[in-house]
This record gives sequence, C-alpha cells and structure tokens, in this order.
Amino acid sequence: MSNFLKCLFFMPLFVFSQDKVSTSLYPAYIGNIEFNKEIDKENFKLCFEKHIYQYFNDSHGLEYRGEKAALEREFLKEYKSEVIKNETGSIRINFVVNCNGETDRFRLIAMDENYNEKQFEKSITEQLLTITKRLKGWKGKQMRGNNVDYYQYLIFKIENGQLKEILP
Repeated sequence: MSNFLKCLFFMPLFVFSQDKVSTSLYPAYIGNIEFNKEIDKENFKLCFEKHIYQYFNDSHGLEYRGEKAALEREFLKEYKSEVIKNETGSIRINFVVNCNGETDRFRLIAMDENYNEKQFEKSITEQLLTITKRLKGWKGKQMRGNNVDYYQYLIFKIENGQLKEILP
C-alpha cells in the first residue's frame, strides 16, 4: 500500500513537469533584447550575458556624463526638426549598455498619442536612432562591487514632427 501512495504522490511531478524545450521558448526576463545577427554588432561584448539589469535597478537613474542636460544638448544640436502634420506621439529606443559604457542592440517602438502602435516618417525615426547610436557618454555600472550590463531607454515626445521632450 505504501508503494501505491508513493506513486500517487510523485505522479503529478512527472505528469505536470515542463520539458526543457518548452521553457526555453520564453526570455528569462520580460523586455530582454536578444542578439539579432541581422542588425546587432557581432563584436559587442557583455560582461554577463545571463543577466542584464534595468538602468534604474541601482537607484542611480540615468548614467550619462554631464547628466540629462548633456544628453538633451546632443539631440538639440543634431536633430533637424521638420513640421510634419500628424506625426505626433512617442518614440522609444531601447538598448543595452555594457559594463564599459558601449551600446548596441537598439530597438525602436513607436506609438501615437493614444498609445496605439504607429509608424513615424523615416526622417524622424532614422535621425533619432542615428543620434542615439552615436552617444558616447554612457557610464558603466556596478552592483555589489561587480561590473554589470544594463538596459537603457530614451523616449522622445514628438509633436507634428518636432522633438518636444526626451525622457527619462
């Protein structure tokens, strides 16, 4: 009888367990930016591929030499605004900053003022992406004495083609 009870106890473990194939279909963390050989640099190295922090995990916020003011100056100097009717909403560029302050894995998401997905004119998105890729003031981070890589994002508020605000 005890063998029968043991079987009943362990049977759910075998029946309801997931195999390794099904668990690998999902990223380790929501928002991870996986390497894409079509658009990412092959030579971009991370300190710790298995865990990339969010930029705010250490409570230091934005880590850019000269702070946000320096970052905004770069965009004000480089971005060439055009008045383009109905080109209003937000453009978010996500990317990874490695422990040396180098960047790659840029991804762009755009939405209208009602948070619906939107395609902006290429003249807007390509400028923002090019300027973001050129930024060289990102600082490396440390957590608990270890160098870490982190996800960073910039959100651009666009109003009729004009750059109105940069967040965070």
